[in-house]
Amino acid sequence: MDTLLQALQPLFATALTVWGAPVSWLELIGCVLAIVMVVFNMRVNPIAWPLAIVSSLLFFALFWNSGLYGEASLQIVFAVLAGWGWWQWLNGHQDNGATLRVRHLRPSARVKAVVALALAWPATALFLGTFTNSTVPWWDAFPTAASLVGQWLLGRKYVENWPTWVAVNVVSVGLFAYKGLWFTTALYLVFVAMSFSGWRAWRQLASAR
Repeated sequence: MDTLLQALQPLFATALTVWGAPVSWLELIGCVLAIVMVVFNMRVNPIAWPLAIVSSLLFFALFWNSGLYGEASLQIVFAVLAGWGWWQWLNGHQDNGATLRVRHLRPSARVKAVVALALAWPATALFLGTFTNSTVPWWDAFPTAASLVGQWLLGRKYVENWPTWVAVNVVSVGLFAYKGLWFTTALYLVFVAMSFSGWRAWRQLASAR
């Protein structure tokens, strides 16, 4: 890991300063790619997925370097899930064999998603608290666990991925501000607004079919 971070050192150079805090080229490029990715997600365009892979790998390096090990590890999972989501959007089918489309979760599936989050959050927090030197294991664990649920919902084109991202992004704003990642904090504030917009757009798509 130290070797990887050393190789990426040029990207950790300061690109600009925001509110007195330096913003690295790595953080800046990752943020721009992430915003473009969400725009394509809102439009149900599969180009979002390769952008997600590159952005996730950049944020992995950023978060690991900042001691946010849960968020960093999540980025690797995101990169893998982005490959899966890309395939789903291009070739996936619903349970009835129809082509994958934007739709709502059934009530029973919503309960399962909430239960999955309720189990994954404390499990992730205990892991971070035991095996890493994270100073915020429970705080770091919530967006980590909820993002996994959100990514699965997004890959399967369920509308409910968007309220999940709203929760993830709101918590992440506080987490990144606490760590002094101000540019990323601003990015996640934008993500909060974009998540609400995506939620509205996908609800309209689901109701139109």
